[in-house]
Amino acid sequence: MPGICRPIAKSSNCIRLSLQVPSGLRRLFTGGAFASLALAALILVPAQARSAVRTATQETEISRPHVYLMRGLLNIFSLGMDQLAAQIARHGIEASVYNHTVEDAVVGEIVQQYRAGDHGPYILVGHSLGADAVMVMAQQLNANGVPVALVVPFDGTGSYAAPRNVACVLNLTQREYAYMRPGSGFRGKLQNVDVSADTSIDHFTIDKSPRLQAMALSSVLQAAHAESCRPNNSGPAVARPKDAPLPKETDTPQMPSRSASPVLRPGYEG
Repeated sequence: MPGICRPIAKSSNCIRLSLQVPSGLRRLFTGGAFASLALAALILVPAQARSAVRTATQETEISRPHVYLMRGLLNIFSLGMDQLAAQIARHGIEASVYNHTVEDAVVGEIVQQYRAGDHGPYILVGHSLGADAVMVMAQQLNANGVPVALVVPFDGTGSYAAPRNVACVLNLTQREYAYMRPGSGFRGKLQNVDVSADTSIDHFTIDKSPRLQAMALSSVLQAAHAESCRPNNSGPAVARPKDAPLPKETDTPQMPSRSASPVLRPGYEG
């Protein structure tokens, strides 16, 4: 008897069920009896398939972009994180601001959400000690099997390795010793943007620079909408260090009328 193919959802894949019935038994199930047996077999398998599809759909429905922004020392030198969070929130994307000292608690929250079925994408942004924190957080999330779409450090205090779970790193810095580097198994895209030639930018103003915020916002929005920074199996793409380009008028993302506020989490006050 030929196999029977039933499509599952919108996929072109099929479950193929072959009913091989011995000739002696086939004679026992003639007419309507054999037809009923075949119909019962067809009903059982697609039901299991529908359950799998339904589970995958539910996971997709609860997954949404999350952006975590980490402030630096004393919560007084990283106000650019608040500005950037507000810009992100205006696009309807959840943006939470924390102090770098609560990085472990934030990692725990992300891991819990991921294991509950919320697969993000997850995006980490930080300034100064907060920039160090997001690189460490990415490594901790790697140890817990949680993928990270994008990490954006603003002028960290040291050089860190990008782990294999990270798809993209956009490192905005004015110190060569704080360049980020690909770690073991990293296969994503890493870019060190050196702004040391711009005398208007220093460690305390780099997070508030409109052009660097515009660059970071553009990367965040693309990653949040899965337009970039997807996991891939190719080798790492490490861009040469370069100066941040001056933005054109059209480079500044347009803000929609929808308005929201960034989420302020425990540890924010310092």
